[in-house]
Amino acid sequence: MGALLDEVTVFTAAARWAAHQVDALPESAWDGPGLGGWDMRALVGHSSRALLTVEQYLPVPAESENVTSAEGYYEVAARLAGADPAAVLQRGVDAGAALGSDPKASFRAIAERVPALLAGEHDRVVTTIVGGIRLSNYLPTRTFELVVHGLDITTAAGLPSSPPDAALRRCIDLAASLAICTGRGPTLLLAMTGRAQLPADFWSL
Repeated sequence: MGALLDEVTVFTAAARWAAHQVDALPESAWDGPGLGGWDMRALVGHSSRALLTVEQYLPVPAESENVTSAEGYYEVAARLAGADPAAVLQRGVDAGAALGSDPKASFRAIAERVPALLAGEHDRVVTTIVGGIRLSNYLPTRTFELVVHGLDITTAAGLPSSPPDAALRRCIDLAASLAICTGRGPTLLLAMTGRAQLPADFWSL
């Protein structure tokens, strides 16, 4: 249970941090730009799905472990029809609308409720959009989404932000690992050491 407990701790910290960023948004931001085709409400809605999918998948055990790593999750997810940009865009819009008349309170409630569901959990294999995956491998993908989109939120709003160190470390490690898995590790390393710039299309997450 050690690996799962570590991931739950990091995920919980990321959820609290993301909720704090949403709480800091000025009321004027909600109809303003978010990310790409999303306004701020849709971006926050999409971010809430990093939490809500955990709640959705927890009660659904898997018969087999199809995906054995966080990297594998993203590799499989990229090939799914649900990864269609238009579908992803619409899910964000719908999730934003579902936050209702007080999106800050709604997001905060989700960020408090979902991590609490993981208390005492064993490292089970649950059924997700990519198939069966162990919780300790699934949660890092949720931490990644919370931190990356939390930074998207603060960037769009022009607010300062500093994610929890442990969560940020998980995200950087996962991003580097994904670059290696897709053959782009050297390009990333050269950019990180100031020897080159990343191509504009380097990431597609």
